Amino acid sequence: MTKVPTPVNDYWMDARKPLSCLLFLIPWIAIYEVGVLMLADRDPDRLRNGADYWMRSLLSWAGLGQVLLLPVFVVGVLLTWHIIREHPWQVRLETQVGMLAESFLLAVALVAAGQVHHLLFLNLHPTTVDARLLTLATGNLTRAVSFIGAGVYEEVMFRLLLVPLAFMAFRMFEFPKKWAAVMAAVTTAFVFALAHHVGPTADAFNLFTFSFRAVAGVFFAAIFFLRGFGITVGCHAAYDLLVGVFLASSGVEPTGSG
Repeated sequence: MTKVPTPVNDYWMDARKPLSCLLFLIPWIAIYEVGVLMLADRDPDRLRNGADYWMRSLLSWAGLGQVLLLPVFVVGVLLTWHIIREHPWQVRLETQVGMLAESFLLAVALVAAGQVHHLLFLNLHPTTVDARLLTLATGNLTRAVSFIGAGVYEEVMFRLLLVPLAFMAFRMFEFPKKWAAVMAAVTTAFVFALAHHVGPTADAFNLFTFSFRAVAGVFFAAIFFLRGFGITVGCHAAYDLLVGVFLASSGVEPTGSG
């Protein structure tokens, strides 16, 4: 007798499908793109996060610098993935709601990990943690828009594009799949952390923030492998909003990943 999937199993698989991820991402992308255009006056680039700016600069260098090209690129990647996998053109509302809830639950877990990481550094290296480097803007709409952009485009760059490339590279050297996945997660996490300290607008290097971003990079890569791209984006954006808006405004010292 054929086993009928339970709703939980349906959700577990459905949330990973490219079409579900695409529809989940559309509101995040729309809020960010509209927010940048509305809040940045004549210079949208000053509000764009690093990954977004780097990818747009690369597209511009290639002669493809239209404003909406990067969102269209993201949509195209997910639609192509959907077509190649031959999934049905069907999306369930309960899946979208579940993905949002799961994103915030995972974000809360990362907030807790950040606080543990903070306490460990205070005990092991009390002079390393500089509160001025940890304080984020409170309740600022511009900052919130930037957080959402970091959730979307940092995950496009470091998880959707870089993690599979690293995984395939390790597989070419005949590493087993599980080890290739682990090594791809770790190596891209360090690239993710290092990227925040590269470029003219980069953060000054600080061992505490670098190490936490590396931990967060592994966390996001694990979610990407286990729960799919959409929830990874949701978790990243939700985490940045929680620590940059809600915890900062309540006086709790946050740890930033994006």
